[in-house]
Amino acid sequence: MDLAAYLTAEVATIDAALHRLLPPAENWPGRLHEAMRYAVFGGGKRLRPVLVRAACRAGGGDVEAALEPACAVELIHTYSLIHDDLPALDDDALRRGRATVHVAYDEALAILAGDALLTLAFQVLATYPEGEAWAVRRAAAAALVAEAAGSLGMVGGQVEDLEATGAPPDGARLERMHRAKTGALLAASVELGALLAGVAPQRRAAFRRFGQHLGLCFQIADDILDVTGTAARLGKSPGKDAAAGKLTYPAVYGLPAARRELQRVAAQAVAMAVELEGEGGTLGRLAEFAARRDH
Repeated sequence: MDLAAYLTAEVATIDAALHRLLPPAENWPGRLHEAMRYAVFGGGKRLRPVLVRAACRAGGGDVEAALEPACAVELIHTYSLIHDDLPALDDDALRRGRATVHVAYDEALAILAGDALLTLAFQVLATYPEGEAWAVRRAAAAALVAEAAGSLGMVGGQVEDLEATGAPPDGARLERMHRAKTGALLAASVELGALLAGVAPQRRAAFRRFGQHLGLCFQIADDILDVTGTAARLGKSPGKDAAAGKLTYPAVYGLPAARRELQRVAAQAVAMAVELEGEGGTLGRLAEFAARRDH
C-alpha cells in the first residue's frame, strides 16, 4: 500500500464531509462560522478521522458509515487546538503555518468557535450514521468520545499539563498526562471505528490498547519535534515546551532516551496492529508514520 496516496485520498474524503457538516460562512452568525472553518481547514494530518475509518475497515465494518463520526472526532480535536493556543494556556501565535484563531480573529471569538465546534461534534455523533438500526451504536459512540474528551481524558490531561509546568521531572506523571491529553482521543478514535464496525467488546478492547500505544507514540514524537523541529516544518513555534518548563520526554529522560522510548512504543503499537489486521495493514503503517513524522 502506498501510504502517502492512501492518506491523500482519505484527507480529501474527510475534508469534503467536513465542508458539508460545517455551517457555511455566509450563514448567520457569519464571523463565527468563518472562524470555525478557518480553524478546521487550516491544514492538519486528519490522523484521528483516518484512524476511525481504518479501524472500522479492520473490524470488517462499512467504512462509509464511519465517515461523519470520524469528522466529529476531528471537530473535537480542532476545538482543543483553538483553546490550547489561547493566551491563558499555551499562548501560541502560530498553528499549521499561519496565525492561530485568536490572533486571526480575537480571543473571545476563538473561545466561542471552539465551543461551537465541540457542540457540533456531538450533534454529528447523535445524528450519524442515520437510521434507527444505528441508534444504539450512535449512543455508545457519543458516550465513548465524551469520556475521552472530558475530565478523565483530554481536558484532564490539559489540566495535568498546566499543573506540571515547572515541576520536577516525574516520569509517571508525564506518561499519565500524555495518555490523557493526547492518547485518550486517539485511542477513542480507534475504538470508535471498531464500535461502528460492530466488533465485540473484548476485541474492541484490543483496538483501544493499540490506540493508547499509538497516542503515546504520537506524543513522544511531538515532544522530540519541539526540540529538533523548525517553525517552517512544524507550522508552529518550536522550543516553547522547554522555554515554559513543560513536562516532556526530552526534559525528563533526555533526547537520546526519548528517541529510544519512541521506537520501543512504536514497535509495540505495530505488533498490536499486526494482531488486529495482519502484516502490512493500515493501522500498522499509521503507527510507523506517527513515529517517524517530521512535523
